[in-house]
Amino acid sequence: MSDPDLPVDTAVWRRDEIESPCVNVCVLHPTERLCMGCYRTGAEIASWSRLSPEERHEVMDELPQRAIRVEGSKPPRRGGRAARLRGER
Repeated sequence: MSDPDLPVDTAVWRRDEIESPCVNVCVLHPTERLCMGCYRTGAEIASWSRLSPEERHEVMDELPQRAIRVEGSKPPRRGGRAARLRGER
């Protein structure tokens, strides 16, 4: 796991683990309580750094199904340019 070519202070921060699925869109869906960006629960996000590789794999395997749940339950967009052109506010 340790790379002898890296300085000691850099090598200590290098880990062999699953990267976070975070895409910096941190908004929880109001009913599903899943992040709209990465589809993890708030508890999973908060505990990600403490999860074992096996636990992270389990979460990652569930994300595609969660995405379908969240994407299918998004409320329709309101407003925007089209609404302004129609005179709606």
